[in-house]
Amino acid sequence: MTDNSAYRIEPRVPAIDDYMRLRLESGLTPFAREAAEKGLPNSIFGVSLMLGNETVGMGRIIGDGGSFFQVTDIAILPAHQGRGLAKGIMAALSDFIATLPKTAYVSLIADVPANRLYGQFGFDETAPRSVGMARRVT
Repeated sequence: MTDNSAYRIEPRVPAIDDYMRLRLESGLTPFAREAAEKGLPNSIFGVSLMLGNETVGMGRIIGDGGSFFQVTDIAILPAHQGRGLAKGIMAALSDFIATLPKTAYVSLIADVPANRLYGQFGFDETAPRSVGMARRVT
């Protein structure tokens, strides 16, 4: 069993440089700095996974603050993956989700095999009733 006692989760959105580094190094699609600078302050809630003073993981909730929310930016640096740390990030986000209005719709886009992790926190696949769709601004 892996000892994760040196890690801690702080309830805060990561700094812009950490956010951009985490997305890039963990394999998520990187964003332009101007997009991160605009988007991060508008987060509903976020957590940073810390090892000492280094941010090694993150997770965020975005949305309108009342009706619609989306879990996003679940990322852990490769050297720290495979330790079950994403469960800690999801647990912290789930604790926040529990405080939302009971009629709130909380969604996420799950990459396989991460869908198994999200299922542990009450997320169900919506297909075939609905499917995720995306449009990238170019």
